[in-house]
Order: sequence, then structure tokens, then C-alpha cells
Amino acid sequence: MMTAPDQRPFIDAGIAALRPYAITQGRTEPTHELDLVSQVKARSPAPNPPQGLVEEAVFLLCHPEACSVVELSAWLKQPVHVVKIVVSDLLDQGVLIPAMPDETADAADPVVLGRILEGLRGI
Repeated sequence: MMTAPDQRPFIDAGIAALRPYAITQGRTEPTHELDLVSQVKARSPAPNPPQGLVEEAVFLLCHPEACSVVELSAWLKQPVHVVKIVVSDLLDQGVLIPAMPDETADAADPVVLGRILEGLRGI
């Protein structure tokens, strides 16, 4: 269950001002196939602390609860594709792990659909 926006960690407003190519170091393709609703969560404890402002923000947003790619994009005010590259990097480093949905989860659950819609509106 997603926490209320005021309960999320403070995200530096400077992240929104960063250029996408600076965040991704010029890379254009993520190493993992991620879609808008792919969820990840922070590994606790992280094997290596995340390096960089954006990476640390993603780690904080995904701890203690899972967060979708589209939610991360909205929180960071960065394009989804940029977030996919950052998330892929953190998955490769073992800082994040995929958050598998509960097998009993209802794909038509209004709460889940509401969170997706909320994340899309934030973009």
C-alpha cells in the first residue's frame, strides 16, 4: 500500500532540474525490461549505498514500500525512460529488487488502479 505523499521522504527539488543525459550518462537503453507499472523495492540492507542524488532518491522512495516506475517518474519529475535506466542500474547493483505482486492480487483492484492513475497524473 502506498503511503500518503506527505509521508514520502523529501526529494531535492534540484533533481527536476537535472538534464536527462546527465542522469543517464548519455545511455539511452535500460538493461532490464521495465514498464510503467513495474514495481521495485529497496533491498534492506543495501549491499552498496547508492551513489548519486537521483539514485539515492530512488532508493529512499522504494524503502520500505515498493514503488512503480511511473510513481518514481512523478516523484522525481523526470521522464519515465530516464527513470527506467536509473532503476535498471540499481537492479544491476543489487540496491533494488523486483517487487513481485501477491498472487492473490486482483488486477482490477480499484486501489491499484487508483495508484496507477495517480502516478500518471503526476507526470
